[in-house]
Formats: sequence, C-alpha cells, structure tokens
Amino acid sequence: MEHDRKLTATSALGALAPKTFWLQTTFWLQKTWAIAALNAVTLALTAPAGAQAIGSVYTSTAPKDCRAVGGKNGVDDSATWVCPGKDGWVVLVNEDDLRETVSVGRNHAAAAKEPAAQAWFGPFSSTATTVEWRTRDGKPLAIIQRWHIADNSDQDKDGRPRDKAMLAVTRLPPGAVCHVAYVDVAANPRANDLARQAADEIARDFRCGKGEVKIIGASGRAVELTRS
Repeated sequence: MEHDRKLTATSALGALAPKTFWLQTTFWLQKTWAIAALNAVTLALTAPAGAQAIGSVYTSTAPKDCRAVGGKNGVDDSATWVCPGKDGWVVLVNEDDLRETVSVGRNHAAAAKEPAAQAWFGPFSSTATTVEWRTRDGKPLAIIQRWHIADNSDQDKDGRPRDKAMLAVTRLPPGAVCHVAYVDVAANPRANDLARQAADEIARDFRCGKGEVKIIGASGRAVELTRS
C-alpha cells in the first residue's frame, strides 16, 4: 500500500511537471520582453536630442566617369573635367602644370569660383580617383580625397620624385568650399578614421579664408610639402 501511494504521488508530480515548466517558461519570456522594452525606452530617453546619422558614400573622378570641359592645349598641358557627385553636386578637377585642384559646386561655373578651385600646392600633385562624401542624414557635408605630393628631395633611381600621400578634407555648402584639414597617411595608421572625424566635427563650422587648415594627427612629410 505504501509503495502504491509513492507511485501515485510520483505520477501526480510527473503530470504537473509539464504545466509547471510551461508556466516558468512563460514567466521568463514575459520578464525578458519587459526588460527589453524598458531598455528600448531608456535608450530613447537618453539619446542625444537631434542625433543624426552620419556615413559615407563614394564617387569617381576617373576620366571614364567624367566629362572633359577643357583639353590639353599643348602649351601648359592643362585639362579640366567635371564628374558627377552626390545630391546634385559635381566635382571639378583641374590640372595645370602637373598640379591639380579639386572643387565642388552645383555646376562647373559655380565650382570654379570656390576657394578650393585655387587650392594648389607648390610641388607637383595629383589626386586619387575615389571621392568619399561624408553625409549627415543623407546630405553631404564634406569630401575626403587622397592626394599625392611629389617630394623632390626623395627621388627614385631614375631621378623621379617619390610621392607622399595625405588625405584632404574639403567642406561643402552651405558656405564656401575649401580645404579644412590634412591627414598625413604615412604618419597616421588610422588616417581614414581621422579624416572622417575631421569632416564630421570640423567641416561644418570652418570659415573659409579665416580659419587655418588643421593638421590632424601626427604631421609627416606629405603635410610638410603642402607648405613649401
């Protein structure tokens, strides 16, 4: 008889186990959902007011992607081309006497009037063909482009100057278009990150013609060459 009672009790507990497990699982899920909802509300309440999404998009200044508006004239080997940008902007690239300038505007004429269109360096210079557009909520606020500056004091075996690389950050309207920051690539392992930070934090409030172009991170030979 005692053995039968133990079997009955065990059977009863076994019957209750699935229900108990289901109740515990339901309680755990409800608790988890409640915590997740609370965390979501907390994040919403503590997020900075007016927080905006910042990112990058890319365009090309390769000749195949652009339209030539001025060809080599046989005198000073100058050339000008216009390349499609983002959000209705165009990129104006001008090469004259082996030195390039890069500007941005709504059209060729507008870009040519910006300070960036006159921002050339003493040594020979050229740009890479990729333009990085830093955007805030989808609207461009600056461009970043790699520049190659010829170093006449460092020549290869054929007597040609070796190029030194830097990143130039250029602000975009509203306001003028001009260089705001330089990042020496060789001197800074995270040069791209530094240039993006400068674009995000400096470009919008920079005043062309009044503010001095900032050297971001460690200086290096490429940045030094821009001052020669």
